[in-house]
Amino acid sequence: MVEPILDIRNLSISFSTRAVEIPAVMDFSCQVMPGEAMGLVGESGCGKSTVALAILRDLARIGRITSGSIHFNGRDMAKLSEHELRQIRGSEIAMVYQEPMASLNPTMKIGQQLTEVLFIHERVTKEQAYARALDMVKAVKLPDPERIMGSYPHQLSGGQQQRIVIAMALLAKPKLLILDEPTTALDVTVEAGIVELVKELGKEFGTSMLFISHNLGLILETCDRVTVMYSGEAVESGPIRDVFGSVRHPYTQGLFRSMPLLGTNRNSRPIIPIPGQLPLPHERPKGCHFGPRCSHFVDGVCNVSTVAMRSIDEANTHHSRCMRVEEIDWHAPPEAATQTEATGAGPVLLNVKGLKKYYKAAASEFFGGREARTVKAVEEVSFTAREAETLAIVGESGCGKSTLAKVLLGLETATDGTARYDDTDIQSDPIERRDTKLIASIQMIFQNPFDTLNPSYSVGSQIIRTLERFGIGASREERSEMMLNLLDLVKLPRAFATRMPRQLSGGQKQRIGVARAFAGHPRMIIADEPMSALDVSVQAAITELLTTIQRQSRTTMVLISHDLSLVRYMADRIIVMYLGHIVEQGTAEQIFAPPYHPYTEALLSAIPLANSLAKKRKIVLEGEIPSALSPPSGCPFQTRCHMKSKVSGSLCEQVVPPMRELKEGHAMKCHLPTEILDQMTPVIS
Repeated sequence: MVEPILDIRNLSISFSTRAVEIPAVMDFSCQVMPGEAMGLVGESGCGKSTVALAILRDLARIGRITSGSIHFNGRDMAKLSEHELRQIRGSEIAMVYQEPMASLNPTMKIGQQLTEVLFIHERVTKEQAYARALDMVKAVKLPDPERIMGSYPHQLSGGQQQRIVIAMALLAKPKLLILDEPTTALDVTVEAGIVELVKELGKEFGTSMLFISHNLGLILETCDRVTVMYSGEAVESGPIRDVFGSVRHPYTQGLFRSMPLLGTNRNSRPIIPIPGQLPLPHERPKGCHFGPRCSHFVDGVCNVSTVAMRSIDEANTHHSRCMRVEEIDWHAPPEAATQTEATGAGPVLLNVKGLKKYYKAAASEFFGGREARTVKAVEEVSFTAREAETLAIVGESGCGKSTLAKVLLGLETATDGTARYDDTDIQSDPIERRDTKLIASIQMIFQNPFDTLNPSYSVGSQIIRTLERFGIGASREERSEMMLNLLDLVKLPRAFATRMPRQLSGGQKQRIGVARAFAGHPRMIIADEPMSALDVSVQAAITELLTTIQRQSRTTMVLISHDLSLVRYMADRIIVMYLGHIVEQGTAEQIFAPPYHPYTEALLSAIPLANSLAKKRKIVLEGEIPSALSPPSGCPFQTRCHMKSKVSGSLCEQVVPPMRELKEGHAMKCHLPTEILDQMTPVIS
């Protein structure tokens, strides 16, 4: 019988504080077999990373294992000495963290950092170490490996840095690789490349993997089995096909229902956020920890005693921590799903024509030369946005999305072209020259809710300050009442007015950001990756909040995102940007159905789908997005295009394609002939 490479049984972990000992993980069990990939999913704070650190015996001084055991390769990790642990860490168990720069030394070249791994764990010569490191850089599919070896971390992109960290983890050929949210900070196309890489390397080296993520789509694409965690406990586990095909715990069901999956629609089939919040460790309810948020909760049954994990299939592979698993109708449609009428778009509010934004980079300052260089951040952009419409802008980092938003907000001025907002040209007006009414009319919801609130002031005072700046309300008392109404609008208790930002969760902080953005009754909201820093269940709540407020106020929303699942759910129309150019635009239905621009096709292929029945064509983009300092000639996408061979001659390399209309409202910047476009098949079916 094959023994598991990792065997965790009834693990409990606590952290000691001055007042009390707080249980972080309770009765957690999990097995990873040789060559197998196990997914670990759940909301932030559920204990996923704590389990990973416990495997490495790397808990903080205040953390300790109170019961249970962790066996790695047949050895009890609790009984190993520090010397034995040092021999195992990095060589037999390696970990890839969420932020690659946390694992890289900014003062050392990549080659030095990679060879150092071999010097520590193996007896090799300098030449042998360099050769093996170079081979691994090639294995993780980095371009120009010799140049990469001689580069510093800051000279690499985020995706390249993460590939180097994976190479570093695999150099010593570990038996177990732990990946803790390794793709959260990456573009969807880079994420797709990393996922393919991890799968290939896992097969090539026979490495077992523990893949920690809150993205169910990634888990489906990379793992053989999955364990779902909630509030320190495993609540469901089993093979991917069983858990994804026949959910048997209300929390897992809630995660799926709160995701914008295929077929969901904000009007006819809206997502359903999980109500409430993850309980604090010292405030867990009696009985089932998920009880207060569960639609299947029965008083006197679910809150009487501790609920244990139990097998729910004959093969003893699918387990659930639910007392009512046999009584629940798992195929019943959700009761909370309510259909709403689609909000009809009004007149054009924003009209952008031929907009350009160039930056002058003085070569003498940055490059040691005399010749000035131009960064073409936004190139000949034209589009319209209507009242009550959601216009999404998608593309990889560096494509010009945020620069365009800065011009609309007045944080930057345009180099050329026009941006007409409600009969006023705003492209040349910096924010200091804009009147208060215009500033209040165009507001922004930022990506990171943690950095947008002043930690020294209460939530209520910060909203009141916004009202004061916009000249709304005649007195302090009137503004205080408006502030409370705004808290009602974003569905937060009025008692939160006196709370400090540090007392709020990430989702609550983002709600405050939404309240502050809507304080001035804006006609247009620019939302820059508003959900990327949040858990899937919190994302669902914020998504529904924004949709509801937009319906009520008929606000125009410009949504900047690389999450195409979210874009498909929320957007009426979509703009696809690449290297400063709009390469395709149209309605959401047109963008998600063939024909596609080759770049759009690659973006759609990169969407992680949490649906075991969906089929997807794989298109992994090769190479990095070119620099805006030296963009390629001709079509901006031609250096990475997988369809370029279908265009005759060197047209793609020499001529920028014109924007041509395929159908009413659907335009594309591409040289592909019509007969090729007509033959395109759906990426997702």
